[in-house]
Amino acid sequence: MHAVSVGEARAAAPLVRALLERLPDHTVVMTCTTAAGRDTLKQVYAESVRVAYLPYDYPESVQGFLQHFRPRFAVLMETELWPNLLALCEQHQVPVVLANARMSEKSARGYRRWRALMAPALRSLAAVCAQSEADAARLRALGAPRVEVTGNLKFDVVLDEGQLKAGREWKKSLGRQVVLLASTREGEEKLLLEELKQATALILVVPRHPQRFDEVAQLADTRRSRNEFPRATDKVHLGDTMGEMAFYYAACDVAVIGGSFLPLGGQNLIEALAAGAPVVAGPSMFNFAEATRLALEAGAALQVDSAAAAIRTVTELMSDQEKRAQMAGAGQRLCAAHRGATQRHVEILEALLQEKGSEQLSGNAPARQAPS
Repeated sequence: MHAVSVGEARAAAPLVRALLERLPDHTVVMTCTTAAGRDTLKQVYAESVRVAYLPYDYPESVQGFLQHFRPRFAVLMETELWPNLLALCEQHQVPVVLANARMSEKSARGYRRWRALMAPALRSLAAVCAQSEADAARLRALGAPRVEVTGNLKFDVVLDEGQLKAGREWKKSLGRQVVLLASTREGEEKLLLEELKQATALILVVPRHPQRFDEVAQLADTRRSRNEFPRATDKVHLGDTMGEMAFYYAACDVAVIGGSFLPLGGQNLIEALAAGAPVVAGPSMFNFAEATRLALEAGAALQVDSAAAAIRTVTELMSDQEKRAQMAGAGQRLCAAHRGATQRHVEILEALLQEKGSEQLSGNAPARQAPS
């Protein structure tokens, strides 16, 4: 199972655990491409899986990887379509499933420009588990076969109760309102903090990428990684720890979703909804379009067209406890109503395994060698 980085590694958790339970005679090898992703895999899965980096998409590297691990099937999370990996999996008769698949219109345009390269890769997929009907339609139009709408695995992620409790206790000890700037990207912190200059609430900033923690620390008064508790006069606290988003969402009154105030496509808002945090997002949420649409329709989130508008909306919410409570409840009900994607994914994977087993028994596939 390939989960490129932090978000995908966490989103895969319900599916990985279901596969480990349903296929106890199998080993799950989880791959990533970033150091932060590797750290997350070790943190979330501990010794229950084997962790490795996915090699660069060169034929020799991918060939060596497949010969070493000899997988029965492969699962790629969301949008990780690498032509050589897919071509060599097809050559080795390894079925590949694109799980929790999403395809924005912007991404689809890019794939159409590279149709000669990407069309064969998409056609080689054994199955596609799409997050929404819109994602499924775009993937089918690009040539992907056997596309089924299974829903979003992120709705099945179970938040750490210990972190939720600790976040609520931290906020209670603080005795102040908290605005969370969640998963911010480069340039967004200054943009949003400029609009928050007059705020009386504590601003809790959690950058999306850990390599930016020291950079963003220049804008903060205290840092969580140093066990610094914000003083009454502090305005900005840096959340510079990995794997604690449940803590941060539980510790806030309102969550502003990063990656959405520049044309970056936004970040995952489902975890915030599940934690009961009212959500404010900027205009660019195309990477999470379906989840955003559902949250807006449910009344769990508000979307605005600029950083200035976001902070005006936050200010209004901070003075309206009843509205915040309504949004929090709506978000948690939305998450509960959309669970079940894991089971639908598992059914598709088990069907593929049965098909592959039947082919091998009938002599239509070469005998497997034992792993080295």
